[in-house]
Amino acid sequence: MSLNSQNQTRFKATIFHALSDTIRIEILEFLRDGEKCVCEIIPHLNLIQPVVSRHLKILKDAGLVNDRKDGNKRMYSVTDNRIYQIIDAVTPELVNALAKEAFEHMTCS
Repeated sequence: MSLNSQNQTRFKATIFHALSDTIRIEILEFLRDGEKCVCEIIPHLNLIQPVVSRHLKILKDAGLVNDRKDGNKRMYSVTDNRIYQIIDAVTPELVNALAKEAFEHMTCS
């Protein structure tokens, strides 16, 4: 499936929206070393099941995670490990530089 330029831009926004929450990034980091059962994700995040499920749905709708049923368990994995290139590109140095710029912009306004 090939998306036209406008649809690619919209889908990029969907991906960045999925990455815009600390819980969802934590889920992706937890899945970095392989498939996990939702029953492992919930205690790792120390959140209730409905909250975790909502975040997993957002990640799934963005195409970032897959799920499969294994007996009575629901297993999740990252669809494409290249997503970690995007996550890892936001280095501490970049975060510090952007935070400094944002702070300077706020104090100059």
